[in-house]
Amino acid sequence: MSPLNISVDRSDPAVPTIRIGGDLAFATAAPLRHEVDRLLAERPRTLRLDFADLIFIDSTGLSVIVHAWREGQQEGTVIALRNVPRFLETILDMTGVTGLLARPQATGQHDAGDPLSA
Repeated sequence: MSPLNISVDRSDPAVPTIRIGGDLAFATAAPLRHEVDRLLAERPRTLRLDFADLIFIDSTGLSVIVHAWREGQQEGTVIALRNVPRFLETILDMTGVTGLLARPQATGQHDAGDPLSA
């Protein structure tokens, strides 16, 4: 198993980006969930998750994406995925998470952009 690598790009404070690389799995997901929660507490307009260097994801890793969406709904933050590898795109489609991410904000706000390419 590869270690999980995460870094945060705050060059646009309204849209922080978490870059995720390596294996996002049961044994490695906690630090990402913590970072997601920390950034969502700041109530950015959008939180980007960049998966360009992702190698593997399991159900726990997928649950972190769903958790980010759920918490984002409560905070009024759009969760946008970027550089989604084909294998992750397939998993998101098969599990219905793609449709979940495309839902409008519960507050009536909606980012017109595609959540998988923002």
